[in-house]
Amino acid sequence: MVVLLNGYQIFCQHLISTRLFIHFFTFPFGSVFTRCYAGYGEVGRVLSMIRGREVEDKEVNIEEMEGNDSRDDKYESVLEEIDLNVMASDKSRPNKIRRFDLNLEIESQDADYYPNIPHLGDELPRIPREVKTMIMARIPLLEMRTFCLLNKRISALIKNGGLVRERKEIGVREASVFMLASGENNWWAFDNRFSTRKTLPNLPSDDTFKRADKESVCAGTHLLVIGKEAHGPVIWTYELLVNKWVKGSLMNEPRCLFASASSGDFAYVAGGTCLGTFGTLNSAEKYDPGTKSWVPLPKMKEKRKMCAGFYMDDKFHVVGGQSQSGEALTCAEVFDEVKNTWIKIPGILNGLTVSASPPLVAVVKNELYTFETSTNSLMLYLKDSNCWKDLGPIPVRADSGKGWGVAFKSLGDELLAIGGSSILPWGRGMTVYTCSPKLDAEGLDWKLLDDGRNSRSAFVMNCTVMIA
Repeated sequence: MVVLLNGYQIFCQHLISTRLFIHFFTFPFGSVFTRCYAGYGEVGRVLSMIRGREVEDKEVNIEEMEGNDSRDDKYESVLEEIDLNVMASDKSRPNKIRRFDLNLEIESQDADYYPNIPHLGDELPRIPREVKTMIMARIPLLEMRTFCLLNKRISALIKNGGLVRERKEIGVREASVFMLASGENNWWAFDNRFSTRKTLPNLPSDDTFKRADKESVCAGTHLLVIGKEAHGPVIWTYELLVNKWVKGSLMNEPRCLFASASSGDFAYVAGGTCLGTFGTLNSAEKYDPGTKSWVPLPKMKEKRKMCAGFYMDDKFHVVGGQSQSGEALTCAEVFDEVKNTWIKIPGILNGLTVSASPPLVAVVKNELYTFETSTNSLMLYLKDSNCWKDLGPIPVRADSGKGWGVAFKSLGDELLAIGGSSILPWGRGMTVYTCSPKLDAEGLDWKLLDDGRNSRSAFVMNCTVMIA
C-alpha cells in the first residue's frame, strides 16, 4: 500500500499531546528520518529528510519498506522533557540548528526551534518500551498501519494486534466508518469526524459478488462483507491491521437479509434468507475474530428476514422484518447470553411506519433510536412504556427510497446519518450528519460533516462502524 510520509504528523502530534518527551525516530530505510517539532496545532508538523534533501508528500511502498532488518536501538534517541510553553515563548533562538552527525543545517522557523542542548547521544535516558507502546497505542486506528515503516518490532506489534490490545488496556477506543456507495468499486474508511478518508484495497471478488446484494458487519478490527459469488456463498474479510482482503469462514447457515450487531470484538447475526434453500431462518450465530470462526447460538422463536439488529442492555436484539409468509413483524427478540435463551418483546414497532427496508435503528448511550422513513424523523424508544417519542426531523431523506440507500448508525456517543440531504439546496451528493441526542432537550443539533458537494453518490449500498 502506498502512503504519504506526511501522515506521520498525526503520530508526532500524539507524542506531544502526551507531554512526555520529544522523541526522534529514524526510519529503517537509508537515512530517512522524521522529526517531531515542538508544539501542537500550528507548531506540530513533520519535516522529512533524505540525505539532506527535503521531501514533501513523498510516496513510499509499505510492502517494500517494512520489515527492514535494522535494529530499534540503532535508530531511537530521546531529548529530555521540554516545557513546550517555555520553548514557544523563548526569543533567544539560534539562526541554525545542527542535528546529530548528519551535518544537516536547517534554517530556524517558528515551528522548528529546539533549545541548544549539547552532547545529544548515548548518555541521554531512553524511553522504556512499555511507555513507547502506550504512546503508539494512541495512534488513530486508520493511521496505525502507516507506522509499520518504523521498524520490525513496531510492525510486528501492529500486525499481531499488540497495539490494539494495549488500546483496550488503557481505555482508548474510537469509531471508524466503512462504507460502499452506489457506483463505486472500492470501499472507503473514514475516521469519526470524516476528516480522514482512506480507500481500501480492491476486493478481489468475482463480478457476481460485486453486482449482488451484500451485508456487512464489523467484529474487532475485521470488516466482514457477506454475499454470493458464482460458485456459492462467500464472506470476504478485510483485516485492518494487515490491510488485506481474505476469504473468511462461512457461517454454519449462509444467509442474506439478516439482522446483525457488534459488541466488543464479536459480531452477531440472526434470521435472514438461507442462500441454499431460500427459506426464512430463525437461526443465529456469533463471529469470533480471534478464531475467525462462527459459533451457532440458540434459535429464535420467530423465523424472520429483512430484520435489523442492535446491542442494548448487554444483549443482542433482533427487531422487525418479515415472516416466512411475508407478513410484517412488529415484535422483537432479545438474546440473553447468560441464560442462553431468547426472550420475545411484542409490539415494539407499533406506531411506526412499516417500510420496505429493514428498520433503521441505532443505540447511543444505551438508548434505542430509529429513523422513521415516512417522515424523516428521529424516534426515541421509551423502554418503560414500550412506545416511541418523536424528537424531531433528521436532515437526510429516507422517504424517497423507502429506507433504502440511507445509513443510520451509532458512532460512539453520537448518531450518524448519511444520504441525500433534505435541507441543503445544492447537488445530490452524499451528505453526512452527526447528532448527540439529549433526552431533555427541546430540539436536535445535527452537525454537518460533509455538505454533499462531492462526486460521491448519495445512495449508500453498505455501511458499518468499527469500534476498536
